[in-house]
Amino acid sequence: MNSVKRYEIFACLKSTNPHPTTELEYHSAFELLIAVILSAQATDKSVNLATRGLFSHANTAEKILALGEAGLIEHIKRIGLYKTKAKNILATCQLLIRDYQGDVPRTREQLEKLPGVGRKTANVILNTAFGEPTIAVDTHIFRVANRTGIAPGKNVLEVELKLLRAVPKEFRQDAHHWLILHGRYVCKARKPECAVCQINHLCEYRNKNI
Repeated sequence: MNSVKRYEIFACLKSTNPHPTTELEYHSAFELLIAVILSAQATDKSVNLATRGLFSHANTAEKILALGEAGLIEHIKRIGLYKTKAKNILATCQLLIRDYQGDVPRTREQLEKLPGVGRKTANVILNTAFGEPTIAVDTHIFRVANRTGIAPGKNVLEVELKLLRAVPKEFRQDAHHWLILHGRYVCKARKPECAVCQINHLCEYRNKNI
């Protein structure tokens, strides 16, 4: 795919959603961090249902630690892998208090040292909380990047690095959100809705469902 076509794709996505953002509900970088840790192998909807109650009781590292493991689990037990996530969240809160005065660190290296935080989660925090032009590649973005031809790659890191090179600078900050929303609601895994896709005329997918 050439650079002109890529530019047109992101211009189209921007025209219908000028200010995209995450569907996770949060009011601080800390709340976003906890929500993203919980979102692994879970839907944003299920995470939001859990965090509404959790954050009304505990929205800082200190308050979550005060809940203890049993108290935290009571709020998140309907989310997949909740036991592991609870342990990671409590360990992360301890590190935040010990090393960062309870604040969320602002570098990838520091973020990836937190339990339950990998490269994808770090990219989400850097982009959404701190305004860095990073791109967090999840299953939706991996699929869209490969299917459309925007940035094909064999693994998530390859796709991420290709996207960072291929996405025009003016669109890079919001590219993550446009691509994930497009994959979630239009370019679906089993049956892409090509007939209503706004970038259908630019997409290089050979088996369009029209």
